[in-house]
Amino acid sequence: MTTTRRAIESRLEEYGRRARHKALVYLDGDDDGEYLRTPASDYLLRPGKALRPAMCLAACGAFGGDPDRAMPTAAALELLHTAFLVHDDVEDDSDLRRGLPTLHRRYGRAVAINTGDGLIVYAMAALDDNRSLLGRRLAARLAGEFQFMARQTVEGQAMELGWQRRGRIDLTPDDYLDLIMKKTCWYTTVLPLRAGALIAGRRPDQLAALVRFGFFLGAAFQIRDDVLNLVGGERYGKEILGDIREGKRTLMLIHLLTAASPGERRRLQRFLRLAPGERTPPMVEEVAQMMHRHGSIAFAEEFGRGIARSAQVAFEEAFGAVPDSPEKRFIAELVPYMVERDR
Repeated sequence: MTTTRRAIESRLEEYGRRARHKALVYLDGDDDGEYLRTPASDYLLRPGKALRPAMCLAACGAFGGDPDRAMPTAAALELLHTAFLVHDDVEDDSDLRRGLPTLHRRYGRAVAINTGDGLIVYAMAALDDNRSLLGRRLAARLAGEFQFMARQTVEGQAMELGWQRRGRIDLTPDDYLDLIMKKTCWYTTVLPLRAGALIAGRRPDQLAALVRFGFFLGAAFQIRDDVLNLVGGERYGKEILGDIREGKRTLMLIHLLTAASPGERRRLQRFLRLAPGERTPPMVEEVAQMMHRHGSIAFAEEFGRGIARSAQVAFEEAFGAVPDSPEKRFIAELVPYMVERDR
């Protein structure tokens, strides 16, 4: 691991430690914690990247604000992200999350779904604290930002599930980028950046450049995440080749549908018509080997590097006039980190 990557991950861990400590406060209550608070705290107590609260806190600092004033918002981001993870793991029937059994494997599907719902409620409580900390006007603006982001995210998830259900094989890289703008970018990078800037005192009309930067940064993150699902090592933390088993329309699959021979394409179409539970490990491995053989992984990696170069340009548009600071440098260093990380 390079010194820069180690420093970035150390900074992410510090931001994550603070945000998760704050998030866990919202789980406290007078009721018996066995049935809700214990499973709700499960993922929060596992090591993770904490990228979303880190982006919020760092953006607040970079724009001259006090990151402590952004802490309830950072906690809300982490709580909402955790809720999405719990629900995603149920939808995908995943086995592992951060190297340990998923919540529905550990507690059952019904408990996991209810826990995800509970985490959304806890996130709303964290946002509500902004009224006394930041004032009603800014708190209402942030709540509106969260509502818009949440709608984009669930619409993106619905789009992805719809593509799988309808067996779409006519997709392009542009379709993929449209998907991840909704599914990934709004809640991973765009909203955290915008929230931090608003808390620091920026006006809404000053935030357009953050959307462009957040899109490219979030896209680089998602492309790398998709690649790691095929080639990730022991630090990855989720089951390898899970995206193929689920039939997710990643850049690699979209490329393969174009690059495969007619016979391979027919086998791939038959594979995609099967339900995930009918896709056997040998079938999944065959698709993975096709991706290696036709350069689909290399295509996605190069595509991701191109997106990262666009993110570097967009960073200058969004932060070029902002004075130098550790927070600004941290955000800049996230751009190459997104396409180099191994977890």
